[in-house]
Amino acid sequence: MNYLFLVLSLTLVAMNTANFATASDAKVNSVSSRMLAHTFRLKPGQDFMEELTTWAKDHKIKAAAIVSVVGSFTKVNLRYANQENGSTKEGHFEIVSVVGTFNATSAHLHASVSNEKGETFGGHLLPGNIVYTTAEVVVAELDDVVFSREKDDKAKGGSGWDELVIKRK
Repeated sequence: MNYLFLVLSLTLVAMNTANFATASDAKVNSVSSRMLAHTFRLKPGQDFMEELTTWAKDHKIKAAAIVSVVGSFTKVNLRYANQENGSTKEGHFEIVSVVGTFNATSAHLHASVSNEKGETFGGHLLPGNIVYTTAEVVVAELDDVVFSREKDDKAKGGSGWDELVIKRK
């Protein structure tokens, strides 16, 4: 049943991407790609970002997206919107959501977690998020493209941050 849900979800994502890319008035750099799903589990004490980066390097991942992460953290390190520095909290946190894009050399991930009272907060995922019991990770590798990050020139209306650049392999 979970496999069927994953296949249906990835199909819907692909369909939505195709529909969006064909919109005549959209000014979007859109590239379609085939996807290959990977899954793995992180264990207690492991640093989420460190392990994801190691996994991507070991598998020579050029472009990927997080599909699902289920588990928990004992330490959370997030950078909140429009803040210079991260904020670290310790305790027991359920992973509500992790989303984003990454490859073997860079990542742009956001996470939401909830505390023991069910209060939820989230932000830009930084290194230092330590797995409590498990982190069950499903990744979609995009095998036709390569991700890189380049400075988006603020003087030309950009963000000023290193932003995603998508190229065909």
